Amino acid sequence: MTDGPSGELRDLSIRDVIDKRAAETPEQLFLIDPTSGRSLTFSELCASAQTVTETLASRGVCRGDTVAYAMTNGADAARAVLGLLYGGFLATAVNLVSGKQTISYVLEHSRTKFVLCQRDTRSQIEEAIGAGGVTFIEVDESFFSSTAGLAAAESPGDGDDGLLMYTSGTTGVPKGVVLSHRNLLAGACNTAEAHELAPDDRGLCVLPLYHINGLCVTLLGALVSGSCVIMPNRFSVRQFWSELRNHKGTWFSIVPTQVSYLLNEAETTGHDRAGLEQLRFGRSASAALAPDVQEAFESLFKIPIIETMGLTETAAQILSNPMHGTRKIGSPGIAYGNEVIVADEEQNEVSRGVEGEVLVRGANVMKGYLRNKEATAAALLPSGWLRTGDLGRMDDEGYVTITGRLKELIIKGGENIAPREVDDALYSHPDVIEAAAFGRTCEKYGQRVEAGVKLRNGSTLNPKQIIALCEQRVGKFKAPDFVHILPELPKGPSGKIQRNKLQELTG
Repeated sequence: MTDGPSGELRDLSIRDVIDKRAAETPEQLFLIDPTSGRSLTFSELCASAQTVTETLASRGVCRGDTVAYAMTNGADAARAVLGLLYGGFLATAVNLVSGKQTISYVLEHSRTKFVLCQRDTRSQIEEAIGAGGVTFIEVDESFFSSTAGLAAAESPGDGDDGLLMYTSGTTGVPKGVVLSHRNLLAGACNTAEAHELAPDDRGLCVLPLYHINGLCVTLLGALVSGSCVIMPNRFSVRQFWSELRNHKGTWFSIVPTQVSYLLNEAETTGHDRAGLEQLRFGRSASAALAPDVQEAFESLFKIPIIETMGLTETAAQILSNPMHGTRKIGSPGIAYGNEVIVADEEQNEVSRGVEGEVLVRGANVMKGYLRNKEATAAALLPSGWLRTGDLGRMDDEGYVTITGRLKELIIKGGENIAPREVDDALYSHPDVIEAAAFGRTCEKYGQRVEAGVKLRNGSTLNPKQIIALCEQRVGKFKAPDFVHILPELPKGPSGKIQRNKLQELTG
């Protein structure tokens, strides 16, 4: 068991932790919903979780049964998801922006019979699968005021399945990642310990609960640290700082595209630091953060950005820069609460500074992919190591630098080009808000380098100038041959830019 303020929770279930918080700090504020104006104490959270458990049990849903949630963020969504985990049901996340085909696949593959939804989201699910096949349960305030005293499901154990969350499917059919209660709590504890979360912290959650970052980092991070989460229904550039200011937020977790949007907005309209004195840090994850963007953000907002790395398969965080000591710009940091190595093609650890695949091992690593033995065997090695598919290097101090994805390497004239290196060159221009390099098949080199770019409003920057900038930064061979100026780059639910869709969009 890992030492730290949340180490004692790692061998429990989500129900155990909720009960513990309700017993020890019942009046402690757990959640603030700025959109609805509602708030929730740990005592109220426990009561809501019991209601979810009892209501589903009364409808014949048993421990371990699959129950999906298709909801936008807020108090109702948080109570519903934690209620599913409390009751020992397999909470199955429905990505509301994944499209009809993916939603239909997820519900069919997971064998979902019940879907917790809201009035607005129900229509989305019905459009994807039709009105039949599943039972919809609309979740609102009245749902949580149902009469208690019904037959409750049996309490889950730490090894029981807790969450089923599907990968974005950028390289094929989505895979259903199965995470146990132990996995989820280990991931949340890794976050709480790396960021030194304490009961007086308040984290702003602007990433959806159908993504592992929003669920495991901010929501469960607050649960295991006994602190509070601020949860509006969505991310808003214009309301971001006021939500932190009005509700005394001490930290936030966002993704690089959101970092760029906040930076662009502040550079255009200015930024008022008043009322944000309690803000300790911001956290970036889900994709690599360009060094130029990070440095510009920290210079303007005067708060540190802690770059991290995590996966759905590892209940979020595996690496983080430390809160004290050396923060290395361009690196997601060192391992917290799990082991991380860089390995060769035979999964043997390589020397420091040598590029290889990043592997991770620990209590946070998934149980496997649902009904997909082949994919599970390819990802989970008999030694317990998980293959992440990410390429990187580790320095002498244990800091990892991610250089790209195995499946995204651009091979031009037999030479490997990491898209990340080109991305950083693109982001070095202040007018670039979103950028991603990708490979395109060509007869001369096998592949050539291209890039998609979104510019700030009013920018006169053109593709020729962007290519020239990249040539200065990474050389002519690695610089893009073509740059596509786009109104928006395709992104997944976490805000990560999807390179393979850029190929389709610009082909």
